[in-house]
Amino acid sequence: MTIGRVNGRTYIIWGAAFAALAVLLGAFGAHGLKNLVGPERVAIYETGITYHFYHSFALILLGLSIEHFGINALLKWSARCFMVGLLFFSGSLYLLAIREVLTLLPVMILGPMTPIGGVFFVLGWVLMAVGLSRSRKG
Repeated sequence: MTIGRVNGRTYIIWGAAFAALAVLLGAFGAHGLKNLVGPERVAIYETGITYHFYHSFALILLGLSIEHFGINALLKWSARCFMVGLLFFSGSLYLLAIREVLTLLPVMILGPMTPIGGVFFVLGWVLMAVGLSRSRKG
């Protein structure tokens, strides 16, 4: 990976880093969160973890695809959408699940962030499909 130049390896590394974070957050959810919040909040948190993993793997898959087929602007935007989706969708679910523990004040902002993150996930998958269909190799 060279500085300033994005390639498939970049997204594989980001995907692996996001997956490692999902494992850490999942371990917290499985062992620590259940003592702090009720089962409905744990379920919200677990949904965040599930989508966190799916889209970490999506970044890795995207990186491997780029290494094989080549990169284009649509594939770069796909990766960006997955990352923004992770932040908005999973991140907002994590915060919603633990909001009483953290005593978060601007809770109203968190609700709309989740579907916005979902839109970014869908957009990422669509851009990935179109970008791969337009790739120069394969």
